[in-house]
Amino acid sequence: MNLKELAKNHVLGNPTRLAVMLYLLPRGRVLFKELLAVLDLTPGNLDSHLKALERAGYVKIYKVFADRPRTAVSITEEGAKRTREYLKALKEAISEL
Repeated sequence: MNLKELAKNHVLGNPTRLAVMLYLLPRGRVLFKELLAVLDLTPGNLDSHLKALERAGYVKIYKVFADRPRTAVSITEEGAKRTREYLKALKEAISEL
C-alpha cells in the first residue's frame, strides 16, 4: 500500500473507524457499550461508523445474550489484515519523512 492508496482508503482513513479497529485488533470481540465508553461517542455516531466497517467486511455486528441481549462487535480476518496493512503503510510513510 503506497501513499496514494492510503489517501483513498476512506474506511480506515477516518480517525474514529481506525480507533475502533485498533481497539478490536488485540481483543477480537467487544461489546458495543465498551466501545461507547472507550471512544466517548454517542450511540448513533458509533453505530454509523460500525455499519461502515461492516459494509467493508472489517467487522461483524451481532447480538449476544449475557444477562440480557447485547450488541457485540468482532473483527473479521479481512479487517485484521487490512488494519495491519494500513498501519504498516502509515509507518512506512512516516519513516520516509
